[in-house]
Amino acid sequence: MLSTHDAAEAIILALDCAKDRALEITGRLEGRLEWAKVGMTLYYQEGPSIVAALKERGLKVFLDLKLFDIPFQVEGAARAAAQSGADLVSLHALGGAEMVAAAARGVASLGEGDPAKLIAITVLTSMNQDTLDSIGVGDAVGSEVERLARLALGNGANGLVCSPEEVGHLRELLGPDALLICPGVRPAGAAKGDQRRTATPSAAISRGASKLVIGRPIMAAEDPCAAFDAIIRELCEER
Repeated sequence: MLSTHDAAEAIILALDCAKDRALEITGRLEGRLEWAKVGMTLYYQEGPSIVAALKERGLKVFLDLKLFDIPFQVEGAARAAAQSGADLVSLHALGGAEMVAAAARGVASLGEGDPAKLIAITVLTSMNQDTLDSIGVGDAVGSEVERLARLALGNGANGLVCSPEEVGHLRELLGPDALLICPGVRPAGAAKGDQRRTATPSAAISRGASKLVIGRPIMAAEDPCAAFDAIIRELCEER
């Protein structure tokens, strides 16, 4: 069972929308929301100013740009992303050891302070075994996730993105202090959309997730505050 504070800290609201909508929703959730995720849709429209606007509202920001390019480009991009004020910055572990290490150098080059943490994506939650097979990845999803997790953490990443289906194994493998972030989280009865490997909020936390990325179940709700509060209550119940 989580406290109300810990439950709120565990939820990262995915703002996959335009700026006006993002500011409207975060305003309505003021006093409840602790974390917001800025993805490519919003960041490509607004740039670093949207991170600054959310930080001014007292929110912590997961800048989910999924960096994936040659190491030289990723080093510069990670530096720039960290300079925006983001607390977490994502990149694809699939880019390889050299790319992950380059991103870590980019963030470290900013010097002292409280630098952004690099969060490595293992296998997207919109993918399943059929998807991996279709692109020539012969490993089972779980094996691929574990391999990429070890590669990323061994080369400077501070945490991982994985689905609720793999988080339990990674928690056992990596111990209690690993930062494990799960997208693809859907309250009971909510539409899965394009997500394949999903679980409810309480199930993901009970399996070992540190944080949950939740977007459409809150953003598309008739009453986002009520939807958010319902997830908090679920996380605070005895399991």
